[in-house]
Amino acid sequence: MQRFDFLKLKPRHLIQSIIFIWTLAIGLQFYLYIGQAMGNGAVTIPRPAGVEGFLPIGALMSWKRFLLSGQWDITHPAAMVIFGFALLISFLFHKAFCSWFCPIGALSEWTWKTGRFLFGRQISPPRWLDYPLMGIKYLLLGFFLWVILTMPLDAISAFINSPYYKISDAKMLRFFTHMSLTTAIVLFILVIGSLFIKNFWCRYFCPYGALTGLLGFISPSAITRDKDTCTDCGQCSKACPHRIDVRVKSRVYSPECSACLDCVDACPVKSTLAFESGAFKFKNRWSPVYLGSAIVFSYFGLVGLGMITGYWQTHLPESEFRELLKLIDSPAVTHPGI
Repeated sequence: MQRFDFLKLKPRHLIQSIIFIWTLAIGLQFYLYIGQAMGNGAVTIPRPAGVEGFLPIGALMSWKRFLLSGQWDITHPAAMVIFGFALLISFLFHKAFCSWFCPIGALSEWTWKTGRFLFGRQISPPRWLDYPLMGIKYLLLGFFLWVILTMPLDAISAFINSPYYKISDAKMLRFFTHMSLTTAIVLFILVIGSLFIKNFWCRYFCPYGALTGLLGFISPSAITRDKDTCTDCGQCSKACPHRIDVRVKSRVYSPECSACLDCVDACPVKSTLAFESGAFKFKNRWSPVYLGSAIVFSYFGLVGLGMITGYWQTHLPESEFRELLKLIDSPAVTHPGI
């Protein structure tokens, strides 16, 4: 029956499913919007701002410009809101964004659980290979941070105001609707790898996850273990999808921990494992329901604040956007380079 565990719907799984379906709906709406915008008729489908959540590099550049100059990105403002939410949640709740909210994280988890259901097991690379592979995502993160942090402010502003960035969301959509053979091969490899290795993409290649993991490492929240009531059964370590040996730790300090609470659910002794914040004893306080509610309310609170203040919807005129769409494959809107 263990192979059917992925059918059990927990609060985290429910939130993952809702966010994933919502993301698909946003993607479909954006696809239909672009179809209308590239034509000559009236545009009746509103542009969904949430699609900008898939522009994390642009959001990081915009946040640097905002911190240095106070200028908010009016072209893709929602990208800054969503990126800021991801970093805030990852710091407050130990990388919980990845396991509770990220649609790519949900897809990755469902893929390896499907692989376990189909084949009855997963491959666990030996530690001598696992650790170097985990370093790839940190190298990618380091590269992006180095490029952006060393960019002068005027270069960032030039990029944000470039024709390419103004339609970067449409370019991203085109990346999938006009997929190259190379892209298809890479995605195929990631899917196959994810079927056999838990969180293949997230564990080894996602620079976004590397950044949230570093914030999680310094988070005031963490999984704690009561050594006095622990029976050393090892169920927590076995349940951890990130290969963390929870049973030997009094407090989990790891950039890989995503606060999924699978170890807490697996513990047979109530309150031996708990998700706590800071020096305060919040045992049973941060239950899955409370944690999930805090994450969801934080998201809608930040989005609502962005809407009220005008920092959510793009200020780019639709007429300019439609004119740029006509040139989407021309050299005029290629990546300006750094």
